[in-house]
Amino acid sequence: PPGDTAGCTFCHTSSEERCSTCHQRHQFNPVVARKSEQCKACHWGKDHRDWEAYDISIHGVVWQANKWDPTQFDMTKKLADADYVGPTCQYCHLRGGHHNVQRLSTVYTSMGMSNADRGAPLWKEKRGTWVSVCDDCHSPRFARENLQAMDEACKDAGLKYTETFKVAENLQLDGMGEPMPKDLHPDWAGEHVWSLKIGAYHDGPGYGGAQGQSGEFRMSNCSDIERICFESVGYWMTYIFKGMAHGSWNDATYCDGSFGMDRWLVKAKVASEQARRFTALEKKAGINWVPSEFWRKGDWLNELSGAKIVKEFPGKTIFDLCPEPGWLDTH
Repeated sequence: PPGDTAGCTFCHTSSEERCSTCHQRHQFNPVVARKSEQCKACHWGKDHRDWEAYDISIHGVVWQANKWDPTQFDMTKKLADADYVGPTCQYCHLRGGHHNVQRLSTVYTSMGMSNADRGAPLWKEKRGTWVSVCDDCHSPRFARENLQAMDEACKDAGLKYTETFKVAENLQLDGMGEPMPKDLHPDWAGEHVWSLKIGAYHDGPGYGGAQGQSGEFRMSNCSDIERICFESVGYWMTYIFKGMAHGSWNDATYCDGSFGMDRWLVKAKVASEQARRFTALEKKAGINWVPSEFWRKGDWLNELSGAKIVKEFPGKTIFDLCPEPGWLDTH
C-alpha cells in the first residue's frame, strides 16, 4: 500500500536517477557528498544496516571523533587525493571518486545471506578488490583474515536460518500453518503460494502454486512463524553480515545479530509446538478451525496488484499477463 511503501520508493527511485540524492539539491557541493552522513538517509535500518554497522565500528568512531578537524579529514580534496585518518563510506565504496558503487560493494545473497559458495570466481574477484582497498591502511593478510571471519559468521548464521525455515516448512507440509496459503489474500502476483517458497527448490502441492513458482517474501498478512523466519534472515542475519563486513562486532553478536537468530529459532520452534498442540486438541474435540475474515481480506492489501488481478482476470497471475519476458522489469 502507498503509505507502507513510501519509505521504499523515496530511496529506490531517487539514488539511481538523481545526482542530488548524494550531492544535495540546493548545495550541490562535492564536499557534502564526501561525508559519511550523506549515505545515512537511505542506507540504514533493519534490512540494510549499513550506517549503523559503520557508525559503531572503529572506523565510524574515528570519523565521528575527527570529522571537524580538517587536518584529519580534508573534505576539500578529491577522493582520489584523500589522505584521511580513517575511511569514510565514500573512501571505500567510491574508491578514487568513481560512481560505480557496486564495484566495491555487494548484494546480500551469495556473499552474506545465503548458503552459497563464497569462493566462486565472481566473489573471489570481488574479495580481491576489497583487499586492495583495505591494504591502503592494513596488511593484505589482515584484510583476508577479516573476510574469513565474515565467512565463518555468515556460515554459522546460515545454519541457524536453515533450521528456522525447516521448522516452518515441516509445519506447512503437515497442513498446520495458520493460516495456509489458500486461506490468505493473494500475493502481489495474484497467487496463493507459501510466502517462504522462494525460488524453484520448494516444489509440490503442499506449498501452493505450480512447479517452479516462487512465493512472495511477505512482511505482512502471513502467519507468525513465517514472519519469524523473515526477520531471522532479513534482519538478524543482515546485522551479522553487515557488522562483520564493516568491523562492527557488536552488531554481529549482541545487537540482535547472532543472539537474535538464536532467540528467533527458539520462537519458531515454540510457535510450531503450539500449532501442533492446538491441532491435536481441535481434532480430539471435533473443532473445525476456520481462518478469520481479515486473513482473506489481507488488511490494507486491496490496493496491490494481486487483488486487482484476481478480480479482473480470474484464474490468471501477473506472469500470464506479461506480453513478453522482461516486461515486468520495465512496467
